[in-house]
Order: sequence, then C-alpha cells, then structure tokens
Amino acid sequence: MSFKLFVKELNGNRVEGELIKTMIYSLLTSFIILGILYFVSFRYINNFMTKYGLYLFLSALSYAFILPSIRQVRAYKEFACMSGMIIGMTIGMISGFLSGFYIGATNGMFYGSLFGISIGIILGVMNGKCCGIMGAMEGMTTGFMGGLMGAMTAVMMINDNLRLAGIIVFLISSIILTGLNYMIYRETKENERQINEDHTFTVFASLILTSATTWLMILGPRSVLFQ
Repeated sequence: MSFKLFVKELNGNRVEGELIKTMIYSLLTSFIILGILYFVSFRYINNFMTKYGLYLFLSALSYAFILPSIRQVRAYKEFACMSGMIIGMTIGMISGFLSGFYIGATNGMFYGSLFGISIGIILGVMNGKCCGIMGAMEGMTTGFMGGLMGAMTAVMMINDNLRLAGIIVFLISSIILTGLNYMIYRETKENERQINEDHTFTVFASLILTSATTWLMILGPRSVLFQ
C-alpha cells in the first residue's frame, strides 16, 4: 500500500514530486553536452558510435537515476543512523560500480577503477554523511569497492557480451535506486523537508559528471588492451 502512496507522491507537492523532473533536467543537460560535442568533434572519430555510443548513453541515463536520490537526501538533510548508512552504501556502490564499468569497458581496468572509485567515494560520502561518520564511512567503503568491481567486471567480460552486460547492469541498478527513493520516502513521509532548492545542483552535477566521463572515455589514457 505504501508503495502506491509513493507512486502518487511522484505527482505531489513533496520532494518526491520533483524526482521525475530531476531526471528530465539531468538527461537534457547530458544529452545537450553530448550532442554539442558530437557535432563539433566526435563525429569525425572513426567508429565513434560503435565504440562509445552505448556507454555514453548508459552513463547519461545512470546519472539521471542517481541524482534524484541525491536530491531527496539533500532535501531532508539528516537521517537516522541505519537509514544514512543504507543511503551512503547504495549511492556509493551503485555510482562507483556504474561509472567504473563504463570507463573500464573503453579504457581498461586501471582507469575505470580510478574513475569509479573517485565518483563512488565522493557521492557516497557526500550523501552518507547525512547520519554522521558511520554513513560517511559506509559511502567511502562501498564507493571504493564499487569502483574496483565495476571496472573489473567490464574487463573480465570484454569478449563475452559486454554491451548486453552493460544494459543488464544499468537495469538492475535503476531498480535498486528506485528502491532507495522509496525507502527514503518511507523514512521521511512524516517529516518536513529542511531545504528547498531549484534544479541548479542537478544541472551542475550532470554537467560535471557527463563531461568528466566523456573526456576520460574519448580522450583519456588507456590500458594496453585498449590501445
């Protein structure tokens, strides 16, 4: 029953009513950046869409699913210890795994791991700290593990349906992130939001994440296997 209420709130006046709009803002920002870069430079790269198109598309979709959860956390600011640890764990692990996977699929395990660890730890700690040091530690730990595992998985599957695996990984991660949105709603449905903000953070975060992913994927260094 409460999940039905959560679905209804997606059109309501609480922060949950802004989640779909947040996804749209994120996707628009990412697609505009990718579109501009493609017509200015990337269309002249041989086999660009074959090599990078799917992974760039999935990365834009992934960030559009991660940012609504971050918006919910920012709106309520403080959570109980257990909830904060789950928030830090989920966002750290999923963001680290996905970003590491996409870069690992095009640049190799070292650079995928480095990028995934960086994104996972930053986002994990930023959101896990909503309950204090335990949530921040959980975000750091899972961001570290997720980045390594994502890149390793991509390299291990390089000759075994890697693109299909990328789609499956994204679909499962999107379900987990939707579950996180629902959990946050359950934990805060009796609370008042602490912070009201526009979509500036969403646009800025999408700009930074998409630009960093694109730059590293196309122009960044590569492991020996990807030379």
